[in-house]
Amino acid sequence: MQRCAPEPALFAGELSAECLLFHALADPVRLRIIATLARSSSDVCVCDLAAGFDLKQSTISHHLKILKEAALVSGQRRGTWGLYRLAPGARERIESALERALPLAVPA
Repeated sequence: MQRCAPEPALFAGELSAECLLFHALADPVRLRIIATLARSSSDVCVCDLAAGFDLKQSTISHHLKILKEAALVSGQRRGTWGLYRLAPGARERIESALERALPLAVPA
């Protein structure tokens, strides 16, 4: 069979860490949570995040758990409050994952 172009070399690298990261970012609520935390100069209480969405606090906590598993947010308990912030290096991890999946320069 005649080909219209040379057969591409399929990428064979491991991308499971990048998949976890992109999955965490693929949800609109989680992306808004990340955007909120990135713009905050202090920790943000889960109750304040829940107030900004039409969702139950338990649903927001579920989204935060997924973001924590992807190492995009970090949190701590202070009494009964859960306080969250963007994890150190989160932006760099996202940029690195994007570069690994879609490099700006492809070796010839």
